[in-house]
Amino acid sequence: MADNKKIILTGDRPTGKLHIGHYVGSLKRRVELQNSGLYDKTFVFIADAQALTDNIDNPEKVRQNVIEVALDYLACGLDPAKSTIFIQSQIPELCELSFYYMDLVTVSRLQRNPTVKTEIQMRNFETSIPVGFFTYPISQAADITAFKATTVPAGEDQEPMIEQAREIVRRFNHIYGETLVEPEILLPTNAVCLRLPGTDGKAKMSKSLGNCIYLSDPADVVEKKVKSMYTDPTHIKVSDPGKLEGNTVFTYLDAFSRPEHFERYLPEYPNLDELKAHYTRGGLGDMKVKKFLAAIMQEELTPIRERRKEFEKDIPAVYEMLRKGCEVARETATATLDEVRKAMKINYFDDMDLIAEQAKRFAQE
Repeated sequence: MADNKKIILTGDRPTGKLHIGHYVGSLKRRVELQNSGLYDKTFVFIADAQALTDNIDNPEKVRQNVIEVALDYLACGLDPAKSTIFIQSQIPELCELSFYYMDLVTVSRLQRNPTVKTEIQMRNFETSIPVGFFTYPISQAADITAFKATTVPAGEDQEPMIEQAREIVRRFNHIYGETLVEPEILLPTNAVCLRLPGTDGKAKMSKSLGNCIYLSDPADVVEKKVKSMYTDPTHIKVSDPGKLEGNTVFTYLDAFSRPEHFERYLPEYPNLDELKAHYTRGGLGDMKVKKFLAAIMQEELTPIRERRKEFEKDIPAVYEMLRKGCEVARETATATLDEVRKAMKINYFDDMDLIAEQAKRFAQE
């Protein structure tokens, strides 16, 4: 059984470059947690094997995006000296753990998982669910338990997945003895960050909808995307009262604006509440608010973009960082798998007592 170490595990699917939804929802927090000194270890992985479960006919898409995600991680401040950054598919022990955990979960339990249900509907998989995709909660439990993670930073939509991982841990420990560590979810502290909408006002940012602001977008592209953002369609004239609900610009201001931004870019307003009040009573144009948001976004994204450009100058070094991360991760996962095999009594060649006992038994017959 593990000691009382506090260990973080978190990751992303490499199906595209990371966008500001990822940034406010998880990336920014990961960097803060990594630097907090509160955790003994931080593991961050690129979930390429999971991405293949619904991109199996497009491996090149996954392959190309591994490096994009790695660059975004480094640009945001994830530090290989403090966090182990690795690629899921390079840790074969995870597959073996998943295989053993499959025996602990029923098909009906997987079908009841709300996250799986939602994802299946989103991808129109109702009639033809790939088994790998269907068993994603089991594979995620393997990812978490292989590194004895105590803490999984994730959004509310992932709670059913973490609960399923806990069930697997409890069942395993009940049958085989205390071996695995039960994880806890760490939810975002800022409610706005639970799900940042797309620039078009749609509930989710997605590459296919073209409604994302990517962390690597050039300054002029960010400017253009902010200026074309969905606001209140009934706010036609500046004098018209405006609605805040469903107004993407104000949702983004909730997520990104801080008091010092007003001092710098919009000194006539002391804070966001005053800006909102003016907008709702009328007399404040959308373009003025968008210009303010654009200035904030540039301030936030410029250092990330510049750091990314530096890392892009030496791509072989980024792959080497990932290779080393995979080595460290694999060492940890191997140690856990050894404990699992021992608990399940399938460690035949390491169990000298078993061999001696069987030799003795057959000698007596």
